[in-house]
Amino acid sequence: MPHLALYRKYRPSTFEDLLGQEQIMKVLHEAAKQEKLAHAYLFAGPRGTGKTTTARLIAKIANCETRASNASFRAKGEPCNTCATCRAIDEGHLIDVIEIDAASNRGIDEIRNLKESVRVTPSMSPYKVFIIDEAHMLTKDAWNALLKTLEEPPAHVILILATTEIEKVPPTISSRTQKFYFKRAALQEIVKKLKKIAVEEGIKISNEALNLIATSAEGSYRDAESLLDQLVLFGDTHITLEEVERMIGKVGFDTLSHFSELLLEGTLDEALAALAEIENGGFNLAQFTKDVIKYLRRVAVLATNPKMESLFKEELMEEHLQMIIKASKRFTTAHINLLEALIEAYGEMRYSQFPIIPLEVALLNVLPKK
Repeated sequence: MPHLALYRKYRPSTFEDLLGQEQIMKVLHEAAKQEKLAHAYLFAGPRGTGKTTTARLIAKIANCETRASNASFRAKGEPCNTCATCRAIDEGHLIDVIEIDAASNRGIDEIRNLKESVRVTPSMSPYKVFIIDEAHMLTKDAWNALLKTLEEPPAHVILILATTEIEKVPPTISSRTQKFYFKRAALQEIVKKLKKIAVEEGIKISNEALNLIATSAEGSYRDAESLLDQLVLFGDTHITLEEVERMIGKVGFDTLSHFSELLLEGTLDEALAALAEIENGGFNLAQFTKDVIKYLRRVAVLATNPKMESLFKEELMEEHLQMIIKASKRFTTAHINLLEALIEAYGEMRYSQFPIIPLEVALLNVLPKK
C-alpha cells in the first residue's frame, strides 16, 4: 500500500482543526450553521496555509449527507466526515467536486469545458463545487470566459478560487467573490501541530529539531509536515537536530545565535573559524547569511524598541527570544554597518560560485582586526 503523506493524513477535517486562521474560520463556520454559503469565494495567501483544505471543507459542508438529513447536526456547522460523500471528497473521488490546477490548465479551452460542466446539474450531490488552484495563472481569455459564470452562477454551483498572488486576479473577478486572506502560520502553531503528529506517529524529536523544521517551513504547515515526513522515511523514529540540519542544509538556532554573538562582540578570528566550520559541514551559506541577517534584524529592532518583544513571541520559541533579548543589550549604532555589509554580501553570494568569499570579505571589512 502506498505511503500516505503526513500532510494528507493530518489534513484538518473540520473548521475547529484549522489553525492560525481563526477569523476566517469564524465567518465560514457561522455561514455553514446558517446555511448561507456563497456562490463564489476567493482564497488568497501564502502556500500551505489552508486554502485548498478550506475549499474542500466547504465542498463537504455543501454536500454532507448527514447535514442534509439531520437538522440538529446541521446547526453545528461542520461536516460529519463519515458519510459516503464526505469520505469521497477526502479521497478525491466525488465526481461533483472538480479540482483544477490553473498552473497546468490555464487556457480558455479548459475554462470553456468548465462552463459546459457548470450548466450540467450535479450527478450525486446537491452542489457542484469547482476548486481552481493557483488561479492567478489563468490567461486573460480564460478570465473573460470565467466572468460569465460568476455573473450568472447556477444555483447548484459553488466556485472557489485559490491563489498565492491575489494582485494578479482581475478586479472584475475578485469583486464577484467573497474574499478571504490567509496569513502565514505562526511558528508556535506549526511546532504545536508537529508535536501532535510526532506523538501520534511515535516519533521522538527534540524541541530544537522541531523548531528548525518549523522555521524552514516559513509559515507553511504543509511544508513543515512534508519535511517531517521526509525525515521519517529514512526509517528512524528518533530524529536529532543534526539530522534535520543535514537534511535542509540549515543550521539550528543555537549555532546561529553563537555566530551572531561573535559578530556583535567583534571577534574576527573566531567568527572566521566558525564560518569555515559551517562551510565544511556542507550547509547552504547563502541561507545561513540570510538567517544571520534575520537574527540581527530582530536584535536591532529590540534594541531600538523593546516593545516589539510581544510581536516576536509569535515568531520564536521562548528560549530563543531570550537569546535575542540578551543580544540586543549589546547592539549599538556601530553595528548598523555590520548589517549593511551582510546584506550586501548576501546579494553577491547568491550568484557566486564561491559564496563564502563575499561573506568573508564583509567580515574582514567591518570587524576589528586584533
